[in-house]
Amino acid sequence: MSNTQPIRHRYLPMTPADQEEMLGTIGADSIEDLFADIPKDVRFQGTLPVSSALDEAALLRHLKILAGRNADSERYISFLGAGIYDHHIPVVIGHMLSRSEFYTAYTPYQAEISQGELQAIFEFQSYICELTGMAVANASMYDGATALAEAGALACGAVQRRRLAVSQGVHPEAREILHTTARGLGLEVVEVPCRDGVTDLEALRAAVTPETAAVLVQSPNFFGCVENLRAIEPAAHAHGGLLAVSVNPLSLGLLEAPGRHGADIVTGDAQPLGLSASLGGPTCGFFAVTSALMRRMPGRIVGQTTDREGRRGFVLTLQTREQHIRRERATSNICSNQALLALGASVYLSLMGREGIAETARLNLHKAHYAAGVLSRLPGVSLAYGSPFFNEFTLRLPEGTDVPALRLSLLQDGYLAGHDLGSADPALQGLLLIAVTERRTREEIDAFARRLEAYL
Repeated sequence: MSNTQPIRHRYLPMTPADQEEMLGTIGADSIEDLFADIPKDVRFQGTLPVSSALDEAALLRHLKILAGRNADSERYISFLGAGIYDHHIPVVIGHMLSRSEFYTAYTPYQAEISQGELQAIFEFQSYICELTGMAVANASMYDGATALAEAGALACGAVQRRRLAVSQGVHPEAREILHTTARGLGLEVVEVPCRDGVTDLEALRAAVTPETAAVLVQSPNFFGCVENLRAIEPAAHAHGGLLAVSVNPLSLGLLEAPGRHGADIVTGDAQPLGLSASLGGPTCGFFAVTSALMRRMPGRIVGQTTDREGRRGFVLTLQTREQHIRRERATSNICSNQALLALGASVYLSLMGREGIAETARLNLHKAHYAAGVLSRLPGVSLAYGSPFFNEFTLRLPEGTDVPALRLSLLQDGYLAGHDLGSADPALQGLLLIAVTERRTREEIDAFARRLEAYL
């Protein structure tokens, strides 16, 4: 736009003069002409049922009213988990993610002007390797669920087989994504049932055949239970297949790293590492493998090198996505990553340190077990499973309990009362998944137990 025009015109999306100029340029007389190819009988006739245009002040008021309808964890006491957790987020993380050099950074193709972004990603990769006990990690994934699906695809390509065995202890949404991915790639997915909240080892051994590319498990799993990876590993590798494990990274402050149990691929979601719940996302997935699988990882890796003057530097390397290499050689069509949120997770891990992560994990464990003891003593309530758990556990409510109505009543009392497992699987009716993080106090847990008892 010419500098002689008033500044007030520069940022208006559409003035009448702009509209007239554009129509003239393309040779149309009116906006209606742009829709001439669409038959009138399939076009909406009339006025859409929306309000008239609002000025800025009125719009802000309206948006605040809408936002106020959300049951956020600042105004409600949250026992809701199932993949997104209410953890403490250190203030410094928001400060770092709000710095323009990070939130405006694009894919660091030009290493010479992107050293800060590249180093941040390199640090994230290093932290993930430390946590998981794996040799190499990539520059992050979209989220934990898609990362697990990518693990299945990688395994099938690596061992040249087309069958996957996945535990029903894996989050049902992650299993759905795995099935969708498998359908597109022509893979077969076999689901292995659980017993007492963990993968049924006998069923797993029966499901693994010479045609199985990998066993996929989650630990702690969807029911909150910790899987026996030491027992699962021999079954997964019995016929030369791989073992892929999805983990809650915070649990690794206490639990032994999957890499030390023989896992070939470790994935998960970094949301527990200082990332906001954000109404369910976005989050940040991670993906780590053994050295043998490094060149098959989806996405890309940031590597450390030295320049011609011997100075430390960082570059993108091993970029296996089709944007960078020939399509037929690509291992994935992932188009980007969650670099900003990976930075947030890196800041969290750096700030907390080894002892801080272990202490936070310990608080999650102890508070969850305290809550499980209090809640399971309520009349008619019991723990659904006897397997060990980290910061989530499954309650069996009295027979005939209307779980959705119960959750709604508790919501009106100010509690986000856990996840109704019956909504994921009709066979799990009457089961309530409870998550307890370091943010919950003894007083909150006791008060929740009293309110729950009042409704049973």
